[in-house]
Amino acid sequence: MTTGLIVLVAALVLAAAIGVSRRVRDGRLRVAPEADRASPAAELVEGGLGERATLVQFSTAFCAPCRATRQLLTLVAGQSPGVRHVEIDAESHLELVRSVGIARTPTTLVLDAAGHETSRITGLPRRDAVEAATRAGESSAS
Repeated sequence: MTTGLIVLVAALVLAAAIGVSRRVRDGRLRVAPEADRASPAAELVEGGLGERATLVQFSTAFCAPCRATRQLLTLVAGQSPGVRHVEIDAESHLELVRSVGIARTPTTLVLDAAGHETSRITGLPRRDAVEAATRAGESSAS
């Protein structure tokens, strides 16, 4: 009985630690290393890249955070001149998902005007992080 209680407490502590870790990392902006070529995701952007930045969202059909991410990115792109939002179905583009290193949905790649990945956000992004990433694209385009 005591061993079972210890295992239960250990499992609860581990689950709480994983939850806190994920919550801290979720939605954070990670700056991509300097790329000397355009991201393969840029090739799927129909209608051309944004003049300043393109927000490329990888989603799946049954992903609840993907819907909230779509709304946020659409809003930011609508309020930011030269910024486009494009959504890609990860399930329909598995080879691309593997090649750009998408581990979960939603994941948003921020591409500059040349199609180079400048940053990425995994999970539901924070609005301030998305806006900062699009402003960073503006300063690198100048």
